[in-house]
Amino acid sequence: METKTAKLLDGKTLAEKIQHKLLERIAELQPKIGRPPGLAVLMVGDNPASAAYVRNKEKACAKVGIASFGKHFPTQTTQAELEDAIAALNQDEQVDGILVQLPLPPHLDSIRLLHQIEPDKDVDGLHPVNMGRLVRQEAGLRSCTPAGVMRLLQEYKISLPGKQAVVVGRSILVGKPMALMLVDADATVTVAHSRSQDLKAIAQNADILISAVGIPGLITGEMVKPGAVVVDVGINRVTDASGKSRLVGDVHWESTAGVAEFITPVPGGVGPMTVAMLLQNTFASYLRRQGIKSDEL
Repeated sequence: METKTAKLLDGKTLAEKIQHKLLERIAELQPKIGRPPGLAVLMVGDNPASAAYVRNKEKACAKVGIASFGKHFPTQTTQAELEDAIAALNQDEQVDGILVQLPLPPHLDSIRLLHQIEPDKDVDGLHPVNMGRLVRQEAGLRSCTPAGVMRLLQEYKISLPGKQAVVVGRSILVGKPMALMLVDADATVTVAHSRSQDLKAIAQNADILISAVGIPGLITGEMVKPGAVVVDVGINRVTDASGKSRLVGDVHWESTAGVAEFITPVPGGVGPMTVAMLLQNTFASYLRRQGIKSDEL
């Protein structure tokens, strides 16, 4: 008997499609507006993972025609120096989006820094004003990873109204905004986490199961309802006995791919969509600041 394998929710291909549309729109608008969209990524210290993420974002900006105003600060930079840098970027007419690369060195107050960003330039969607707009279903910049998940589900025509959605994880970065976006799409949403009793029973009820906790292999095939949609937001680096490292998600691929109807790969699923939504948020801010109606990409 032939083993059924879940269909892939291919974030890499969709992200490339979004980037191609952005490239076309920016090339068309830049001569009229007189400048490209601008994104400033602030990084402090020399965390190698953060440095790789920042390079990746700058490369993606260059690919679509967004100008990068990256600022790299030494580890010992003070809170006041960073707040001054953000204040200057808030005023800079060339900059449409500002992003502080997390994590920051322990002596810095990341929440206070994020609060300094002008909400309409907060392309990470983490400012309390933007979180409030999400709660109230008002227009505003949305958190990139959950927005990327929603766009991926839309692309594959996965119907959400009335469906049981389970979000495993309750972070301000993914879990909470993800649950709110699913509620707005008329799904019936359960948020599970490390204190939830009987995660297996909760997960088995899900038509759409989204894991964003950062625990390799947490979600196994026996936790997945046959025919469910499984979205793996986790990106975890694991090292095998021979010392080779690789990226895996929160979902145990081998046991789950035969049960689910759709599944996101890691890498190549949600990760590329997060970057695509960052670019789209920067472009949306650019349009809004010129008084142009926002595009759906």
